[in-house]
Amino acid sequence: MRALPATVLAVCGLLASACGSAGSGGSAAGQAAPAAAREQASASSSPMRKGPEAKPLDGKVIVIDPGHNGANYRHPKEINRQVNILTQRKACDTTGTATNSGYSEAAYTWDVSKRMVKILEGRGATVKLTRDSNNGVGPCIDRRAAIGNEAKADAAISVHADGSNNTGHRGFHIIMPKKIDGPVDKVVGASSKLGIAVRDAYRKGTGLPYSNYIGKNALNYRSDIGGLNLSTVPKILFESGNMRNPGEAAKFQDPKFRQKIALALANGLQHYLNT
Repeated sequence: MRALPATVLAVCGLLASACGSAGSGGSAAGQAAPAAAREQASASSSPMRKGPEAKPLDGKVIVIDPGHNGANYRHPKEINRQVNILTQRKACDTTGTATNSGYSEAAYTWDVSKRMVKILEGRGATVKLTRDSNNGVGPCIDRRAAIGNEAKADAAISVHADGSNNTGHRGFHIIMPKKIDGPVDKVVGASSKLGIAVRDAYRKGTGLPYSNYIGKNALNYRSDIGGLNLSTVPKILFESGNMRNPGEAAKFQDPKFRQKIALALANGLQHYLNT
């Protein structure tokens, strides 16, 4: 999530199927029904057949916020504009970080987020992204929060990866909001539950460790993250790991592992929403 200088980066519900009544087929009263009629009568008296099964996330709205944007580094004036996040003023957005080989955080978060959309929509959710490409600028952190609020999301997640220059730093962590006497206060508890659900699913699904340098058991509560401070829906900021750690960087650059990451995050969101 740490910014690099611009110069460096240059189940729908169950349905009952009506069963037709077995007719007498013109038989006289008291006469045994023909075999076909008896079978039809037996079918009509059995439990109603099920229609398409409900999907686990039917009716749920999820907002995914892919961190940064691919062209941010070209527009320093725009992304450095200060916005009010209630506890202080911060830059509209940043460039994000990158692996030592140049794979950007913005490209990584965009790819993982698109994979998550496909998985979650397949499970019945309505999913909204805070940006529609990786070749634009922003949006600003306050707008990213507003998109989740306007959607009345049941859950929102910002997808990021960290950029510690200490290559011994490894592991993932989750940033969650604190109470600030602001709009986020009413969802601090729910956001914490969301964070724990995602943490557990990510650890199980990817095998990546908890961060060895930030937070406790991969959980970090902060009051200086604009996208969280301004949220009125349960929301977390997820740091996938350290892009400067060679082992984690290699995983993040592997499409198959990014699919594993997306699936783990989707599972965490589903667990939260279904409990």
